[in-house]
Amino acid sequence: MARITAGVATSHVPAIGAALDNGRADEPYWRPVFAGYEASKRWIAEHKPDVIILVYNDHASAFSLELIPTFAIGCAEEFQPADEGWGPRPVPPVKGHPELAWHMAERLILDEFDMTIVNKMDVDHGLTVPLSLMFGQPAEWPCRVIPLAVNVVQYPPPTGNRCYRLGQAIRRAVEAFPEDLKVVVFGTGGMSHQLQGPRAGLINSAFDRDFLDRLVGDPVAQSKVPHLDYVREAGSEGIELVMWLIMRGALDEQVREVHRFYHVPASNTAVGHLILENAG
Repeated sequence: MARITAGVATSHVPAIGAALDNGRADEPYWRPVFAGYEASKRWIAEHKPDVIILVYNDHASAFSLELIPTFAIGCAEEFQPADEGWGPRPVPPVKGHPELAWHMAERLILDEFDMTIVNKMDVDHGLTVPLSLMFGQPAEWPCRVIPLAVNVVQYPPPTGNRCYRLGQAIRRAVEAFPEDLKVVVFGTGGMSHQLQGPRAGLINSAFDRDFLDRLVGDPVAQSKVPHLDYVREAGSEGIELVMWLIMRGALDEQVREVHRFYHVPASNTAVGHLILENAG
């Protein structure tokens, strides 16, 4: 059967992609950010996943205020990089895994999660920046990717508890797929940041570090944290962190922390990163 072996959590700051694409990764400002992912690139090259389920939020590239799915799963053969206003990123198209994606959609819907099935969409920096951080700049991505987009842009977003339970349901769905596949789940977005208003530029490092600890050691307690706490402590865009709970819910209760990285600043936010392996 297919099995989830590990989880990756990472910020998906758009400026990181721009720095990489424009040859600025070795500049003094950006060098510490990319250095934090060198061990991660070695890890994933050795781990060799067959499929990545990548949880992210769309930034008005595939969806708009006209259509706002809470959870949307990409079931297509291929997803093109989105044009976010300055041209598509110069990265390879994302190759999907329709068989597993459709299987997941069926299982999750029958498990009472209302998934939106998407057969055509472009994917923006929320998905491509994490791939670049983990794989660098290959001619093609070395594994298949199933996009799973979560609404954390327009109120109301899903609760942390709903996200954690979705992760658990994803694990059940993957383990019911008959093909022998090694699957890694990415949870992306965050950490603390706010893009507008009087608190624009907010970074709460104490909250971020505590969140990393709780995500590893007590995810159930973290799943019960209400929306208002994220907004108050981590800024209006800090709510993106609930997507990390989907990744965590897909893993064992006890996990092994392989790598942790935290850095301030990167553009107007903090960068957080975890690699967790199932203990079994």
